[in-house]
This record gives sequence, structure tokens and C-alpha cells, in this order.
Amino acid sequence: MYIKLFEDNPNTRDILKVVEVLKAGGIIIYPTDTIYAIGCDINNVKAVQRVCQLKNIKPEKANFSMICRDLSNIAAYAKVNNEVFKVMKRNLPGPFTFVLPATNKLPNVMINRRKTIGIRIPDNYIVMSIVEELGNPLLTTSVKAEDEVVEYMTDPELIHEKYEKLVDLVIDGGFGQNVASTVVDCTDDRIEVIRQGIGELK
Repeated sequence: MYIKLFEDNPNTRDILKVVEVLKAGGIIIYPTDTIYAIGCDINNVKAVQRVCQLKNIKPEKANFSMICRDLSNIAAYAKVNNEVFKVMKRNLPGPFTFVLPATNKLPNVMINRRKTIGIRIPDNYIVMSIVEELGNPLLTTSVKAEDEVVEYMTDPELIHEKYEKLVDLVIDGGFGQNVASTVVDCTDDRIEVIRQGIGELK
């Protein structure tokens, strides 16, 4: 399935179609405020395993991230101290992934050996509308390009051509960026940028 959505005003019926696919255990490709991403409902074990197969990674070795609706439901999945929470509040929504210690409420299939989880709240109305309607966080992992020069696929039509038999739905939300989010490690009570991407940390 291929759906075109406009970020400033995504069609509600189409958002509901996307959520139906996710609730049925489907995998989708969707836009964020940085690159295009592959995702599924984090609570659907089979869907998470399918994403792992697609990316050719073992769940325990994966550095998974998820998209949350807002900061209020992050404490259910990750341990956040006051200082880190203040930094997240200043910078989100935005092009950042905050790596935090995972709580035991996170589904087992999402927990890696380091027991960490990446948290994203993108500044993109399409994906945020999906997460809001779904009622659960969305797994997020980048759509890489098989190219020595370009790291990420940016054209949704080309993404659809490549992935239409591998995923259940591709959302065309316009061209994506070719630079990923800035990754901020907050696992040892210190705040450290471990990958500089689009976001400049405040």
C-alpha cells in the first residue's frame, strides 16, 4: 500500500488506515523530521521481529529507538533524571534521539544487551498523528541507501519501489532529509552527543 500525506494537514482517514495496518502487526515506512524510517507498534513482537529480519539484525544487538507521543509517557519506558528531562524538554519535539536506560515495562523484544532505548519525538505532524492515534510508541529505524555517497534514501517513490514487497505500507510525505537525528547518550548520568546530526543541542 502507498499513501501520500501532506505534513501540514494529513488526511484523518488515511491516518486511521495507517493505524489499522500497525494494529494488525504491519510494518510501515514513514517520514520524520529527518530521514525516512521503518517502524511498527513496539508491543507487537512478531512485527518487531520482522523489522529485525528486514534490517538483518538480532533484537538483542539492535540499538532500537521509538517515537513517543510526548514527554509524559516516556517514564513508562525509560529512566529519566531531572537534568536529562530538562534538556529533553528544551529540545523536543525536534531532530534528536535521546539514549536512556530502559525500564522493565519495555517489551522484551525491544531490549538490547545494554538495556537502553532511544527516545524520539520528531517535529513532524504526520508521524505524530499516527502515534497519537495508535496510542503506543512506534519503533523507528532508518531507511538506509545502498550507496557509497548517499547514506539514506530520500525519495518516497524510490523507497516504495524498493520496499513494496517487504513492508505493508509506505507513506509519501515528500522528500526526506539525508542527515539523521543527533544522538544524545544519557545513560551514565551524563549528557553526551555521540552522533552529530541535524539537531544542535540546546
